[in-house]
Amino acid sequence: MPNPAFVHLRLHSEFSITDGIVRIDEAVARAAADGMPALAITDLANVFGMVKFYKAARAAGVKPIIGCDVWITNESERDKPHRLLLLTQSRAGYLRLSELLTRAWLENQYRGRAELRKTWFGEGTEGLIALSGATQGDVAAALLQDHREPAKRLAMEWARLFPGRFYLELQRAGAPQTESYVEAAVRLAGNCSLPVVATHPVQFLKPADFTAHEARVCIAEGQVLGDQRRPRPFTQESYFLSQSEMAKLFADLPEALANSIEIARRCNLTLELGKPRLPVFPTPPGMSREEYLRQQAQDGLERRLVANYASRADEKWKEKYDLRLEIELRTIIQMGFAGYFLIVADFINWAKSNGVPVGPGRGSGAGSLVAYSLGITDLDPLRYDLLFERFLNPERVSMPDFDIDFCERGRDRVIEYVKQKYGAQSVSQIATFGTMAARAVVRDVGRVMEWSYTRTDELAKLIPFQPGKRITLQDAREMEPRLAQREKTEEETRELLALAGQLEGLARNVGMHAGGVLIAPGKLTDFCPLYAAQGTESTISQFDMKDVERIGLVKFDFLGLTTLTVLDWAVQSIRAMGRREFALETIPLDDPAAYAVFSSANTTAIFQFESRGMRDLVKRARPDRFEDIIALVALYRPGPMELIPEFVERKNGKRVEYLDPRLEPILKP
Repeated sequence: MPNPAFVHLRLHSEFSITDGIVRIDEAVARAAADGMPALAITDLANVFGMVKFYKAARAAGVKPIIGCDVWITNESERDKPHRLLLLTQSRAGYLRLSELLTRAWLENQYRGRAELRKTWFGEGTEGLIALSGATQGDVAAALLQDHREPAKRLAMEWARLFPGRFYLELQRAGAPQTESYVEAAVRLAGNCSLPVVATHPVQFLKPADFTAHEARVCIAEGQVLGDQRRPRPFTQESYFLSQSEMAKLFADLPEALANSIEIARRCNLTLELGKPRLPVFPTPPGMSREEYLRQQAQDGLERRLVANYASRADEKWKEKYDLRLEIELRTIIQMGFAGYFLIVADFINWAKSNGVPVGPGRGSGAGSLVAYSLGITDLDPLRYDLLFERFLNPERVSMPDFDIDFCERGRDRVIEYVKQKYGAQSVSQIATFGTMAARAVVRDVGRVMEWSYTRTDELAKLIPFQPGKRITLQDAREMEPRLAQREKTEEETRELLALAGQLEGLARNVGMHAGGVLIAPGKLTDFCPLYAAQGTESTISQFDMKDVERIGLVKFDFLGLTTLTVLDWAVQSIRAMGRREFALETIPLDDPAAYAVFSSANTTAIFQFESRGMRDLVKRARPDRFEDIIALVALYRPGPMELIPEFVERKNGKRVEYLDPRLEPILKP
């Protein structure tokens, strides 16, 4: 096709959660293959998939159009909301859409629907194009009741709210009263001098996906496929039509097709991805963040050395710490992360000062002497020969990421402190999307096909389960001959697995990231809209962890750890019994009696050491110093686990052989 004839401006991807099964990469590939110059994503009341879609479209040479299919509150009948399609022309339009969606989720939910109120558009619509919602819009509702004057009044109201940016939306997707509406809408457009545009409600990719889409809707709505009384708002025609198919469908209205191209030309939102933007950390007057970081780190190191090593007066020994601190500071400042370290140190030290137990340090961040000096961690990296470069390396530019553990009971207090310091509108938690994994989707499809629980459960349990590994349906077929045999010989099993295969991996629900907290430089809605599940006050981003980082937001880990809560209870109990000065830091790490108890595998309720496998390893290895415990934690994981027998043998006397003699001073116990 030499000149593009049509662009899809309405598409519900899998991120519409309840009624879309279109996978973003497949939709973009279909548009590119059909020669469409652009494609829109317009999920229902959200932009969950926006960044993924933007990246995929750009990579495929297709212009991405960001939009949203929104609910509009029907003030006279709340159970019958209307719809409007919003498309962003520019950054200003995206910011307005972000604010509108956030307001809908936080202020105007009704029975789980986040609805926009028409009056909100009076506060501004710059950068947004509005389509009337086809048969689900308020204009259509009036037209289909032959209320011509009210329909005209509504259309002109929208046109005033979106001057030069409002279109009457036409569809021919097999829905009841479609043609009556199209005729009435075209007549109204002529009377009001309004443009029309053809769209198609893309809910799935190809005609063969219709039953799988219906199953998806039934799963979300708690319905079953065979129920003749269930609502059926979608038709078999709601698939990704080609340009030629749309040209035939609207051969009598070429201007409606041409306007899809015109709207695509008008939409030019560009996202700047991959550039981190930190909130501004306040520093004393006249002092830059870099200068303040250096001052705080040097003062903090001095306090650490005085407190822990007062008896060591050797200047050369102190020079080692000063040199390491300087190397780290230069790297942190050179990479532009001074603010990040100050922000993290601030909320951690607030927690410590306000009775919230904080973990001593975990992950590669424990290798930073600057972190130790600032109080972010409580482990001396030089004492344990830990490498700073594993955490931050100028040759591998990426945001630093401290894994921070807080007492589970006090975590929310720390988050509240951060909200007070940076502003509630700048802080939120992060979305996660649960997906339809193999076992779960078999159970879901079994239910909507009206299989008994026992029968479905029996089939689902044929799918192997391996902790930490994702087993797909195809993997299961290859791993479990009984499953493959049943699929081959049983028609209903074959039908169930076929439907399950079409739905497998799709987004199923929205959740909250276990520890991630966003702190934005200004309003979060300048980056992404917020979401809140009905009945909760916790706000989360509409993007997942990877996408918030791509859009420029910085994630801080606030992990709630029950073990810290238990340790705090223990400390408080010991102090209540008379040891008022007792602190965890005062416990010696070289107590033979403690290692005797530990080596007997009496480790129930000890973090990371209470599993049966770990207790067996402790008995064999017989740790008698702290470094042994470090080694056991490092070894007891999938990658290095095969090295455990050799480690145990060497721990218990087998001679150690080095590949090169020069390695001995580095690797020797």
